[in-house]
Amino acid sequence: MYALSEKGERIRAMFGSIAPRYDLLNRLLSLGIDQRWRRFAVAKIGVTGATGRVLDVATGTGDVALEIAAQTKDGVTIVGADFCPEMVELGKVKVENSRFRGRISFQVAPCEEMPFETGTFDAATIAFGIRNVVDRAKGLAEMRRVLRDGGKVVILEFSTPTLPIFRNIYHFYFLKVLPKIGGMFSRFSAYQYLPDSVLEFPSRDTFKGMMREVGFKDVQHFDLTGGIATVYVGTK
Repeated sequence: MYALSEKGERIRAMFGSIAPRYDLLNRLLSLGIDQRWRRFAVAKIGVTGATGRVLDVATGTGDVALEIAAQTKDGVTIVGADFCPEMVELGKVKVENSRFRGRISFQVAPCEEMPFETGTFDAATIAFGIRNVVDRAKGLAEMRRVLRDGGKVVILEFSTPTLPIFRNIYHFYFLKVLPKIGGMFSRFSAYQYLPDSVLEFPSRDTFKGMMREVGFKDVQHFDLTGGIATVYVGTK
């Protein structure tokens, strides 16, 4: 069993505390744009066959897992893994109430050590979760390990906008407004952590370099909504 660091335990406890309000705040704070970002990311996984197996890491309450099911054929199964049990329990309820129950299952596991055999997934995704992985290199390597040869990893994460004017507006909203709105509905500290973790995240080129270092090939990125979010794609 992988032992989380003290920082990892704090992050897990924080997400557990905001789990009941997590979906509501995602929609509110992103004005619903996060759903469009997820659709774009899932479209990049390249699983088009009648059967297959896809892993969604840091699945949270299962939004990406459900989007994968919506965009793939009925014979494709999805496993959602997350280190936060409270999130997973909410995801199970959401999936059970959907038309995709039976295709999606869940595991409580951290990105750095997942209970899956090597080479068992056709694709792996992680949305807004890689910045919360304390040992990112190990997490990336673990996602690569569980992929079959030729399988893709698709990573959706917040970024810093590239245009200076847009970047200034974004930083004001992210640093000043978002934590206050989040604090009205949930824990202020959790929504202070969000902008801090985004600003500390590596640049696009640095992160792509990390992906290459663990063995991913054909690494590329796609900026969304002026660079507020970025999708990274790599192949095993």
